[in-house]
Amino acid sequence: MAAETLDGLTAVVTGASSGVGAAAARRMAAMGASVVVVGRAVTRTRAVADEVGGTALPADFARFSEVRELAQHLISHIPRIDILVNNAGIVSPKRKTTSDGHELTVQVNFLSPFLLTSLLWEKLLQAPSALVINTSSSLYRFGKLDPDDLDQNRSRYGQMRSYNASKLASVVHAAEINRRAPDTMTAVAFHPGTVRSGLDRDSALVTAAKASLVGRRLTRSPEEGAEPIIRIATTDRGRLRDVFYNRFEPEPLRTPAADADLGARLWQRAHELTHAST
Repeated sequence: MAAETLDGLTAVVTGASSGVGAAAARRMAAMGASVVVVGRAVTRTRAVADEVGGTALPADFARFSEVRELAQHLISHIPRIDILVNNAGIVSPKRKTTSDGHELTVQVNFLSPFLLTSLLWEKLLQAPSALVINTSSSLYRFGKLDPDDLDQNRSRYGQMRSYNASKLASVVHAAEINRRAPDTMTAVAFHPGTVRSGLDRDSALVTAAKASLVGRRLTRSPEEGAEPIIRIATTDRGRLRDVFYNRFEPEPLRTPAADADLGARLWQRAHELTHAST
């Protein structure tokens, strides 16, 4: 049976300075949760936190150092984390390399969320029933994932190729959490729909498509995109394992997302690249 409130729970929502993340933060706060609002844009992040009566923690997921600072603050100052929403994301039209030496899309969409989740692992285990929600995409089924070449240095860069691979990685990440974590922690990845948000602010191709008449009819508002997060957060944890939520519909994980060997290899490689401590 689904819960009707989030009273007494603490939720950390990344990518929450605007779009789906901000909408999710508002809904969760309205349902009684204490919300930590994480975002790259300092002013907007603080504005959302003020609006929901939550805590603002600015962090740029293109920098591992800021993710580590974020995790340390959460560990030191937040008594308990019940829900972690890994929602930060980007679509980069051109190959860009971060100061950490990784392709921008894969770092923001996967490596940094992986690092944050790993650093918060013990903190999450302190909650009676912790939940990790990875914002992914139905496009994960088109992703090609090579744990030994996450930055795609061996292939020609394509913005959707990189995006799809990063979203496949987020689904595999959720599945692998469920293999490794005790029953008190559950992870799930979901597709919010095609949302009008700042995700594609640097992508002229995606922006133009969404701005077209057909695009406007097919895209959803950030509030609509956040609805699956609320559904997942209020669903019995036992029903969330080994599925991918396509909006509200749980679907069996598609190959290769369900491949345990791929999950183990991705986990190991991501730990090596991020120098995660757990």
